[in-house]
Amino acid sequence: MRPSDQLRPIDIQVGYLNSNPSSVLYRCGDTVVLCSASLEPGVPGWLEGKGKGWVTAEYDMLPSSTNPRKRRDRSGKLDGRTTEIQRLIGRSLRAVVDLKALGERSIVVDCDVLQADGGTRTASITGGFIALATLIKRELPDSSIGNGPLRDSIAAISVGVIDGEVRLDLDYEWDVAADVDMNVVMTGSGRFVELQGTGEEATFDDEQLTRMIALAKKGIAELTQRQLDLVS
Repeated sequence: MRPSDQLRPIDIQVGYLNSNPSSVLYRCGDTVVLCSASLEPGVPGWLEGKGKGWVTAEYDMLPSSTNPRKRRDRSGKLDGRTTEIQRLIGRSLRAVVDLKALGERSIVVDCDVLQADGGTRTASITGGFIALATLIKRELPDSSIGNGPLRDSIAAISVGVIDGEVRLDLDYEWDVAADVDMNVVMTGSGRFVELQGTGEEATFDDEQLTRMIALAKKGIAELTQRQLDLVS
């Protein structure tokens, strides 16, 4: 069994799609997400003339990413989970982007789950940032993290409590057994963007919360280094 404080094996392929150099195939264990970033002219109507850009995300799971098959969203109607996750991805990415430095342009980050084994939202944020940074670096070659539109990096990981033990990076088997699960989104400099923690017919105390956050910080530090190795 994987040690409780260890991430799943990670494999990242940048430029996975010939059609989009800012595409990333992100694997963590058996979860596989294809993230791609695209630049579009203009901004949403409510931002026009304000001298600011926009970053948004779209998230979806392919029908065969799960067993049993997940039905496709049709007629523009997204289920509540999909809507919630893509909003989380979008606001997480915007947290590290200087929208004024981006100018009146929009970046759309697409996150498509090819295979799901827990942690698809955290994988989408972590892989989505690599796609976003790759696009910005290509469009603005002189920019870097902290110099240009990208103010910092962003990554996310899950933690949980199973039979009293705090564990890092929950796969599906761990997730369904968890008494408590939490998604943590943090910048590379160590600032929190979002904490989503829930007791599943259980509660947790200050000590367990402190241990979960400490373990999440450890995991995110490792993910941040993997990101910087690719985009710096």
